[in-house]
Amino acid sequence: MARQRRGSADGDVDTIGRGGLTGLHARTLDRLGTAIAGGELPAGAVLYIDDLAEEHGVSRSVVREVLRVLSSMGLVESRRRMGTQIRPAADWNVFDPQVIRWRLTSDERLGQLRSITELRTAVEPEAARLAALRADRQEASSLVALAAQMWAAGKDGDVPRFLELDIEFHREVLRCSGNEMFLKLNEIVAAVLIGRTEHGLMPHHPDDEALQLHADVAHGIQRRDGAAARAAMVRIMEQAMDEMSSLWPRSDAN
Repeated sequence: MARQRRGSADGDVDTIGRGGLTGLHARTLDRLGTAIAGGELPAGAVLYIDDLAEEHGVSRSVVREVLRVLSSMGLVESRRRMGTQIRPAADWNVFDPQVIRWRLTSDERLGQLRSITELRTAVEPEAARLAALRADRQEASSLVALAAQMWAAGKDGDVPRFLELDIEFHREVLRCSGNEMFLKLNEIVAAVLIGRTEHGLMPHHPDDEALQLHADVAHGIQRRDGAAARAAMVRIMEQAMDEMSSLWPRSDAN
C-alpha cells in the first residue's frame, strides 16, 4: 500500500500491520519507548500531543496512536486536563517483549538482564522436569538433535548459529513442559539471550560444560529422568548468573 507523507496537521497516512505499528508509528513508538525506558523521560513527566508531533515531525494522529500503545504497556496514562503522564517503572508491563528490548538498550540493561535471568532460574528447571514427563519420543529426540547442533556451532565459534539454536532449544524445553504459561515466556528468554550476545556478555566459544549441560538436559528428557533434566538446567542457570555476576553493582551482589 502506498504511503503518503504529511500534508496537513493530521494528514499522515501510515499502515498499521496486524502484528503492531509500522512505518512512522513504529519509529515514533520506538523513540518514545526507548526514552521512557532509559529514563530520559522520567516518571511523572507530562507529554503533550502537539509538542510530540512537532518534536518527532509526525501528525497528531500518529502521536495519539503511539500514546495509546504506550498506555496499553503501562508506560503512560492520560490525565484529564493535564496531558499524558509517564508512569513509574513499577506500573509497566515488564513482560512485554518490546518493553524488555527498550530496557536492554538503555542504562537499565544490567538490571533487566538480571531480572530475566532470575526469572529463568525459577521457571526453566521446572520446565525441564515437566518436559521429561510430558514430551513424546519425537520431541525428546529433536531436543537431543538440537543439543548436538549447539555443540557443533559452539565448537566452530559460529555465534549467530549458536544463538539461534540456543533460543530454539530453550523454547522447545518450555513448550515440551506442556505448560502454556511457561511457553509464553519464550520471547522473554529469547530477548535475554539476544541481549547477552549483542552486549558482549557471552563467551565467543561456549565452554565444554555449558555445551554438555544442554546435552544433559536433552538426554534427561529423553530418558524421562525429570530429576536429571532439572539438575542440568539448574546448573545452566547458575552458570548464566555466574557469567554476569561481576557486572552487578557491589551493593546488589547478593
